[in-house]
Amino acid sequence: MKFCEKVAAAAFAAVFSASVLSCGASYNSIKRMQRMEEGVSSPTTKEELAEAIKKYDARAMDLVSTQAQEGIWYKILGTRYLDEAMYGQAYECFQKAVHFYPNNANLYYYIGMCAAYIANSELDYAGTGGLESAGRRMNYLKVSEQAFQQALQIDPKYYRAMYALSVLYVFQLEQYDKAVPLLERFLEVQKRDTSGMFVLANAYYHLYEFDKAVELYDEIIKINPNAEKTAEAQRNKKQVLDYQYAEK
Repeated sequence: MKFCEKVAAAAFAAVFSASVLSCGASYNSIKRMQRMEEGVSSPTTKEELAEAIKKYDARAMDLVSTQAQEGIWYKILGTRYLDEAMYGQAYECFQKAVHFYPNNANLYYYIGMCAAYIANSELDYAGTGGLESAGRRMNYLKVSEQAFQQALQIDPKYYRAMYALSVLYVFQLEQYDKAVPLLERFLEVQKRDTSGMFVLANAYYHLYEFDKAVELYDEIIKINPNAEKTAEAQRNKKQVLDYQYAEK
């Protein structure tokens, strides 16, 4: 059995009991269960009411603890699938995990990443997918965009989500004007991040802001992160200058 399958089996066993309560049981059935297990029926006196509240609180904490564990299992399973490049399965796990942790920026970031990978799988290289495939791709790209935006709404300084959303705008959605303010803010803090510089320079180029693009490529060359990136920056700078002079 593969590692992911083992994790899936363990996760299923761990969450099954929680699923019975959280998905299959109604509020009234839970109350009946509590009455049977805790001996709480219809308290009337102050003492009976206090005892009933104490027992219900204990049961509620058990339920919260179980559901929290279920959310953690989905998150762990999702990361395992992501490690194996099984993006569809990872996407489903993170979608379930965020149900338990709706204010977790990391989960929205992972949802955005998985949705972007799934969208890429819908690219119609053979030209046979038609409008249906194109529609699915755009739907996943929209999900990806919204997930990254939600991550940033929760944590405005979540730089991984900021960068990922910028890449989505530049290379997938071709909305260069939306990428620029994100990347400029990103580089205010991540000052020597040459990957961010490349993406921003690309956005400037497509917005015909050639001087800004050249300035960024010069900065990359100055930083000289490695021979490959430096050579790429030099090539890109030449391309921008050639296009700029050809337009004049």
